Amino acid sequence: MKVILSAINAKFIHSNLAVRYLRAFTEKLQYNCIIKEFSINDRREKMLEEIMKESPDIVGFSCYIWNIDYCTSLAKLIKLINPKIKIIYGGPEVSYDCVKFLEENSGDYVISGEGELPYYKLINTEIEYRKNKISLDDYLSSLKSIGGLCSKYENKIMFNENRESIDMNNIVFPYYENDNLENKIVYYESSRGCPFSCKYCLSSITKGVKFLDENRVKSELDFLINKGAKLIKFVDRTFNCNPEFAMDIWNFIIEKNVDVTFHFEISADILTDEEIKVLNRAPKGRIQLEVGVQTTNFEILKNINRHVSFDEIKDKVKKVQKSHNINQHLDLIAGLPGEDFESFKNSFNDVYSIRPEKIQLGFLKLLKGSSMRYEAKKWNMVYSPYPPYEILKTDSISYHEIVILKRIDEVVDKYYNSGKFNNILKYFLSRFNTHFDFYNELGNFFYNKGYLNRNISAIEYYRVFLEFNEELLKEDNFELKEIVKYDYLKFNKKRWLPDFLIRERVKSEEKIIKDKIKLGEIDVSGNYHIEKFFVDIQKFKDTSVLDKKRGYIVFDGKSEREINLFNIKF
Repeated sequence: MKVILSAINAKFIHSNLAVRYLRAFTEKLQYNCIIKEFSINDRREKMLEEIMKESPDIVGFSCYIWNIDYCTSLAKLIKLINPKIKIIYGGPEVSYDCVKFLEENSGDYVISGEGELPYYKLINTEIEYRKNKISLDDYLSSLKSIGGLCSKYENKIMFNENRESIDMNNIVFPYYENDNLENKIVYYESSRGCPFSCKYCLSSITKGVKFLDENRVKSELDFLINKGAKLIKFVDRTFNCNPEFAMDIWNFIIEKNVDVTFHFEISADILTDEEIKVLNRAPKGRIQLEVGVQTTNFEILKNINRHVSFDEIKDKVKKVQKSHNINQHLDLIAGLPGEDFESFKNSFNDVYSIRPEKIQLGFLKLLKGSSMRYEAKKWNMVYSPYPPYEILKTDSISYHEIVILKRIDEVVDKYYNSGKFNNILKYFLSRFNTHFDFYNELGNFFYNKGYLNRNISAIEYYRVFLEFNEELLKEDNFELKEIVKYDYLKFNKKRWLPDFLIRERVKSEEKIIKDKIKLGEIDVSGNYHIEKFFVDIQKFKDTSVLDKKRGYIVFDGKSEREINLFNIKF
């Protein structure tokens, strides 16, 4: 018997953990299990061809809000080609209302909840029945006994809701020696469940948290490191809910002499001083943290069953920041019950004031099975009936205001989160009352220019600031052009400048600098670039003061060091 486990990921660089768990957990069964991974950018016809060329007996789909339409449409096409091929669905998008889902879609089985045990029993039952080891009655009886399995036979649907919980240490490590994990985001799970009960999250439905043995975690991380993984993303919902466990793993990866980044979702408010001391020891770039703020309005937090003050989060985030070694991503959610536009604006400004490495704006999704979906009427929430079930409006925020926030999200992600426009942003932020006001104006500018509806080049992302400055602020562009030139050269090829920027070459002055480099008076590698500026860039970076002053910056191409020469005499 041949089974194809299909994963349709959001991006090519992503990998699917769920199908690997299923394959590993059933590796001792006598069947052929093949994983096929695609992305939502692949053509549906190509996915179908890749699946059907294997002549499978069963096809399984790992279902999420971003891929469910692909899963159901592929299942229908597979059934049209060969009705004998059985279809299994699993994952969070089908774990709730699975009877209705199976009534409305082509397929034979839905696994609701944790998949390892029911999948094992289902595949074992299929093997025995196909080998005539059990009768049809025994086959159907066996299906009925599998906890969490919803099955369809001759258009009759059976569902056993009594799900079985698996001991984490009975789960089989899902990665194999021949897996190619290079250039992929590798997902890893050291715990399941969440101690909190946020109404918008599916993790709140299952009570309690269970953990893998720490020594097993370390051994498996060693395997992934040795396989060349560069980003290992823990999918644990609240990694630091057990401080001793978290510190043990963090200490382990901190001691490693490797070029790997580990990503963790945490609750910053429950970080202990001891945990922060551990994090402060981490090599720069080794650890990045994702912190769910959602809103800084305490009254709104109570509406979603979160009980934490922003001051607590801010205090812990700033303590982690002090060592400048940890990337922190802070999340906000627009469209929460009771939160209006002004409240979200305040939340944005509060989070921005911390200056985390990334600010991630999300929009409330009313997921199947979540408490929030059941409360939709209470808050007059209108949400899309199509995945990902995103909020359209509430009694506190209008659709138009949601659209404005989406524009802000796009420019924040491009400009702030990239980290490539820091000095340009600094120049503009001082000209607006609040950080939100600036990004609001920039988002509207992008929209009115049509830049949100088409791809613009990397160069245009710099040029747009000169347009923005000229058309909205009506200011002289001279100082801004120098700042744009600096940010552009810092992250792009230095031999050439776009025509909207000014480059002045004075060979006699450059020769003086080159002679000093040869004599060792200026410490720089052989791969360097000399650029003349008419604004003291370092002074602006340090004090925000724009001082018109001639000088040079030497960019070291190897070490990314910069030597500022604004006091040199020519």
